[in-house]
Amino acid sequence: MSLAVQLQQKLTDAFSPSHIEVDCESHMHNVPAGSEMHFRVVLVSEAFAGIRKVQRHQKVYAALADEMAGPIHALALHLYTAEEWAGQAPASPQCMGGSKADAG
Repeated sequence: MSLAVQLQQKLTDAFSPSHIEVDCESHMHNVPAGSEMHFRVVLVSEAFAGIRKVQRHQKVYAALADEMAGPIHALALHLYTAEEWAGQAPASPQCMGGSKADAG
């Protein structure tokens, strides 16, 4: 099972979303082919009602604690209630490339 599918299942179990997207965006970054390290998550759930953006992120990080400690390098979160959801979330920016080795 791919990591994206595992993330989607964990988030579905934790938040009972009315809409969920989990996209692996590793191919957009300077990583080995086939890597699953960079993800974009769009999650619409009433579990986010009445709580601020930072608290929503903390709840998702807690649900994915094992993955955040391991294979996930980057996680772009777009978290909404049904009332806030407009049908689409912003796209991720293109990677600027480079690595720590290039800095200098």
